[in-house]
Amino acid sequence: MTSDENPSQDSALLRLLNQFSYQRITDLPEPDLGLAELRPFPFLAIVGQMEMRIALMLAVINPAIGGVLLIGPRGTGKTTAVRSLAGILPNIEVSDCEEGVLPADLEMLADEDARYLFPDCYEKWKAGQSISHYEPVQLVELPLNARIEDVVGAPNERAAVHRNSIRIERGILSRADRNILYIDEINLLDDQITDVILDAAAQGAYTVRRGAVVGTYRSRFVLVGSMNPEEGRLRPQIMDRFGLRVYVRGLTDLAERAEVYNRARAYRRNPTRFIREWEGATAAAESEIMAARDLLNQTVLPDDVVRVGLDLILKLGLDSHRAEYTLFESARAYAAADSRTEVTLEDLKVVAPLSLRQRNSEFMSNFFDNQAEQDKTIYQTLDEII
Repeated sequence: MTSDENPSQDSALLRLLNQFSYQRITDLPEPDLGLAELRPFPFLAIVGQMEMRIALMLAVINPAIGGVLLIGPRGTGKTTAVRSLAGILPNIEVSDCEEGVLPADLEMLADEDARYLFPDCYEKWKAGQSISHYEPVQLVELPLNARIEDVVGAPNERAAVHRNSIRIERGILSRADRNILYIDEINLLDDQITDVILDAAAQGAYTVRRGAVVGTYRSRFVLVGSMNPEEGRLRPQIMDRFGLRVYVRGLTDLAERAEVYNRARAYRRNPTRFIREWEGATAAAESEIMAARDLLNQTVLPDDVVRVGLDLILKLGLDSHRAEYTLFESARAYAAADSRTEVTLEDLKVVAPLSLRQRNSEFMSNFFDNQAEQDKTIYQTLDEII
């Protein structure tokens, strides 16, 4: 399935993305050139690239999918699409406590434990005061020139000097907790930082030690990366962490390419006016995503769908168990986006290429084949001796 093909015209998710695909932009007045604020390009104003937009929306609906990797040449809208997610991201509950504890966390603890671990927030919570609020999921970008201290956090030197106290400031990974962490040109990222991200993504938390000062922070984020394969390959360790992999190519339809130019020109001339034209569509998309997230917990996988999915994975010779996890979680998200609580084989068909591509390892296949030959030789030799 190419990036501009529609897997199913009956899907509510695709109807939402297609609804504004050919909306024309009228002539706009010249902008106020003194306006400094730049807002992201509207997500629904992106032309074509259906696979990319589906993958990003599925990752927002169901963070358990494991993120998205966009692979393609420069100038195909990868970074624009990721940054445009800011306009449709749902709200999540955020703690007002320094420790980051939520009401649900306190409810799971015994009173004595909660009072000991979170004394300030516990007293407020028991008194009926609010200890959290709701705000949109944030898109946190990790720049390529980030230092390891920027990523994990470092002691606040100003506080150490003026307050005579040592405190570790939160890093980018901590700020990305329950948000989206975006890394452009991820294949060029420093290996040391890559290792830190891998560890944080696997554990959902990480620990910073600076002498006697220790801080442990949550880091449960959706990882989104983009890369141009011309500039270098991505390490297998971090490639495996991405649930969905999308090939992003330039559009081949003349009308769509012309529309890309028209919308880009209109946006650059007057971003505020352009975004306002898409406010209604953006609000509708945000509502659809929040409804899908709420419905996701009720969405189930029938036995026949599980059987077909597992049979597909075995016939493809995939070793990683992340393959079926990503496949089934993506299918659940796709069904929830269509306001359904039961996954169908058609859902599986749509998300299978996104979930399973680039999971074969020729090296590992040859490795296991060689080991099998060695084991065969060992058993034959044993039979001869015995």
